Amino acid sequence: MGNYRSVFISDVHLGTADCQAGQLLDFLNTIRCDTLYLVGDIVDLIAMQRRAHFPESHRQVVHKLLELAATGTRVVYVPGNHDEFFRRFCGQTLSGVELLYKAVHTTADGRRFLVCHGDQFDQVVRCSPLMLLVGDHAHGLLLRLNRWFNALRRLQGKPYWSLAAWIKSRIGKARTFIRRFELAALTAAEKGDFDGFICGHIHSAGFLRGEDGLYCNDGDWVEHCSALVETTDGELQLLQWSDQPVIVMTEQDAPAVAGPEGDRPVVDVLTPSFIEQVNRIAG
Repeated sequence: MGNYRSVFISDVHLGTADCQAGQLLDFLNTIRCDTLYLVGDIVDLIAMQRRAHFPESHRQVVHKLLELAATGTRVVYVPGNHDEFFRRFCGQTLSGVELLYKAVHTTADGRRFLVCHGDQFDQVVRCSPLMLLVGDHAHGLLLRLNRWFNALRRLQGKPYWSLAAWIKSRIGKARTFIRRFELAALTAAEKGDFDGFICGHIHSAGFLRGEDGLYCNDGDWVEHCSALVETTDGELQLLQWSDQPVIVMTEQDAPAVAGPEGDRPVVDVLTPSFIEQVNRIAG
């Protein structure tokens, strides 16, 4: 682990108590890359309206990102729904950081990936505003439990382990939402002019391979401390950064969409106008 062609991180949620800023800073100080994509929800402006939590470790992360931009790393910031305020500056470069609503990344082996936060699919997967609100509050509770649980583990000398992710993996509706989200993003890539889709948003890192595309989610720095990285030869890998950083999956391990076309009902809810919008981004 060290030198990469590109690195993708998202859902850092600076400004909240659940942000794993120390782990992220260690990661940024350890790796080197040509391009760093910040794929949304880097700063949680929504949470900060209620209560701002911005200790020194959070300021150090911001300083490190600006330092990378000033010393030769191309830093591309694609804002998400929690830092949506910055979308009004898309198309500009601020302090060396490029702000884009969506980006197109070309890997070393010539594949083209659409990069965006992923909140654009919230309505596509038919999640009502009420469910989003309830889900947001429930997720906040899970994160508080996760914080207390890992504080106890640290006192016991044990490494970080995501209780929140473990609980969510056992909730049927959460799994269903994640799969519908994955299929929506994968379908957008396949029906568009892209070889794949890279996003964050749902705090669930992973790959999913379709017939004509690859879905990639870089995870988060609240529950999983994960990043998507591209090696010098163009291979995509998922890293989990903890006391013992590991490669948890490569694109070669990506599961395929199971079963016949009947398992992909989400395909039909992606309207032609949505696909046309996706295609226009390529420019």
